[in-house]
Amino acid sequence: MAAIETTHGALAMDATKVHDHWSSRLGFIIAAVGSAVGLGNIWKFPYMVGQSGGAAFVLVYLGCIALIGLPIIIAEWLIGRRGQKNPVNTMAELAKKNGRGRGWMLVGAGGTLAAFLILSFYSVIGGWALSYLAEAGAGSFSGIGKDAAAALFSGLLASPARLLAWHSVFMLLTVGVVAMGVSGGLERATKLLMPALGVILLGMVGYGMTTGSFGAAVDYLFTPDWSKLDSTVVLAALGHAFFTLSLGMGVMIAYGSYLGQDINLVRAAGTVAVADTTIALCAGLAIFPIVFANGLDPASGPGLVFVTLPLAFGKIAGGLVLGVLFFALLIFAALTSSISLLEPVVELLEERTPMGRVASTVVAGVATWALGVAALLSFNAWSEVLIFGQNIFDLLDKLTSKFLLPACGLGAIVFVAWFLDREGVRQDLGLGRAGFSVWNVLARYVAPAGVIAVFWHSL
Repeated sequence: MAAIETTHGALAMDATKVHDHWSSRLGFIIAAVGSAVGLGNIWKFPYMVGQSGGAAFVLVYLGCIALIGLPIIIAEWLIGRRGQKNPVNTMAELAKKNGRGRGWMLVGAGGTLAAFLILSFYSVIGGWALSYLAEAGAGSFSGIGKDAAAALFSGLLASPARLLAWHSVFMLLTVGVVAMGVSGGLERATKLLMPALGVILLGMVGYGMTTGSFGAAVDYLFTPDWSKLDSTVVLAALGHAFFTLSLGMGVMIAYGSYLGQDINLVRAAGTVAVADTTIALCAGLAIFPIVFANGLDPASGPGLVFVTLPLAFGKIAGGLVLGVLFFALLIFAALTSSISLLEPVVELLEERTPMGRVASTVVAGVATWALGVAALLSFNAWSEVLIFGQNIFDLLDKLTSKFLLPACGLGAIVFVAWFLDREGVRQDLGLGRAGFSVWNVLARYVAPAGVIAVFWHSL
């Protein structure tokens, strides 16, 4: 009862505050693409392709984006636009209007919590990229050998002071952007960062064309070897398709809350999915030519970026410039996602407390930074601190990716597909009868089944 009374008080408080909005459709699209495009595209996608046999994984991934990712991102935007509040209050209010229990607000609360937890360790990885940008600029990769490259990365992880410094810088950058608001901060930053990211990525793809191994990279990415396809690869592709679009973490509900009725959600989702996938594939076309040209292992896992690529940058002509460009690209991708991860937490504090935008951002940022300190210490001083057999960094990763995100994404799509008025949803999506029938099948059956499959596999 106390929780319900608190929520009612917060809902009343919402009315006294002006809810911000995107300044334009383009601004929203760029910000949404920026949220979707992150370390998952530049860092994780290439090594997942490498580990999963190349093009067979890519094709399954594209199918999963279309059948599962798109319906869920549309559902989350629709929820946000209808509610025009933070994810928690939005879900509570929509559930009440549609005669459903207040337990549905756990979808918003779980997503917001997931965003907070993810950013705490995501910022640590962003700090790795900042550190490596400095190393690349200092020429540390020049003539580096395999053992030295591995030692460089392990040395970074073993140093609490260095990890803390870079984690703090990354969080300061994130807080600085988010504190400036939706149009002045999120939108303006992504309008600057996304074109810069695109230019750097295209430049690296252009370099890849000069290595003599670009054709091998194209074959690797686009010529399927179906013998590599098994249930593990399919589930990996399905899981990455779900997570790469920032689903289940309150971000897209928060972004949807700043939308007006003039935005066509279906077309916008298609644009975001195409842009997100294109950047991921271009990252592969930038990275794999360098890997193949230098006889490196494309399936070297997370170390592909922080151990394997520095070897290549250290022995090719122009490696210093290329290394700087690559890690700048990684930082830009990380920042466009980190600012979106902080936003649901800030929106919640701003609307449910007396604090304004700047104070809410500082409080959320400091809390996230503090949890990130615990995460980075799990690589060194607290390496023996285990919770359920996991160090803090791995626990945060698994708790979010294996439990919170699938559960909240599933809750969002089920709520929209089964518990909102069908005709109202059809009009919100701007679909004809035939198009809505397709949506209905995907949203009611296909997308939930896919999320459940990922969830079950994780368990």
